[in-house]
Amino acid sequence: MQALIEVILPVFLVMGFGYVAAWRGLFSADAVDGLMKFTQNFAIPCLLFRAVSTLDLGQSFDWRLLSSFYAGATGGFVVGLLGARLIFGRSWEDSVSIGFIGLFSNSLLLGLPITERAYGADALAPNYAIIAIHSPFCYGLGLTAMEIVRNRGTGLVRTGGAILRAMFRNALVIGIALGMAVNLSGLATPGVLADALDLMIRAALPAALFGLGGVLVRYRPEGDLRVILYACAVSLVLHPAVTWAMGTRLGLETGQFRSAVLTAAMAPGVNTYIFANMYGAARRVAASSVLVGTAASILTVWLWLAVLP
Repeated sequence: MQALIEVILPVFLVMGFGYVAAWRGLFSADAVDGLMKFTQNFAIPCLLFRAVSTLDLGQSFDWRLLSSFYAGATGGFVVGLLGARLIFGRSWEDSVSIGFIGLFSNSLLLGLPITERAYGADALAPNYAIIAIHSPFCYGLGLTAMEIVRNRGTGLVRTGGAILRAMFRNALVIGIALGMAVNLSGLATPGVLADALDLMIRAALPAALFGLGGVLVRYRPEGDLRVILYACAVSLVLHPAVTWAMGTRLGLETGQFRSAVLTAAMAPGVNTYIFANMYGAARRVAASSVLVGTAASILTVWLWLAVLP
């Protein structure tokens, strides 16, 4: 119970403030969009740049850590996709979109603050290693699968080029790439610039959590309840369970194990709806899964915290 009060509830209360403010009309939809644009395009890329530029790459980018997390993510994608197709009879396009819900956990806006509150800022290096390839991996897998089922395998070279262009125009990916370049070059960030970045970074996660609460007001749990609950179960239970099993088998260090499992246990990210909306496939399921999964994760994350070493 102490973990729920001290670690999880403050994070979700900030989201709740954003939700209530938007719901009651105290914070307009345009203001929510502006806040999310600030955090996603400016503040969080600064955070990722600063974090990746100072990572110990040899220690943080451990293949066992990445294998454990992304085995769980890939397992969630496959089980979500096949379940949607074989159990619920959804179209292949809808099935890929539902699989993406089990693939893309909210590693950034929920994973970082909850891990930090649970284990301290020094515990975040494995989180940043996971986040560094999260969007490229998930979008690469999801977009490739969707294009295969839409085109039945034709035009993949052109599709691959479009995927790469989309990913490397993303501000988060640019922040990670620049941080990696600085890290590998051995250059030190000038003190004045580092102080400016730190000011931006302090605003990043609280503003993003408040904005995420405002965004969730737009999503309504409507219809398709069994599919939504299935997708949430894959995201909140299967993904972290596979990560736990792989991490145990590969002998992850305690800090890496905690970060991998907790990040895997996060609710589906808003990107799952963006992906569904991009293709017009299972949009209602994706939107509702973000809302239902985020609410349910208050309990499930508490349970994962209780059993983690």
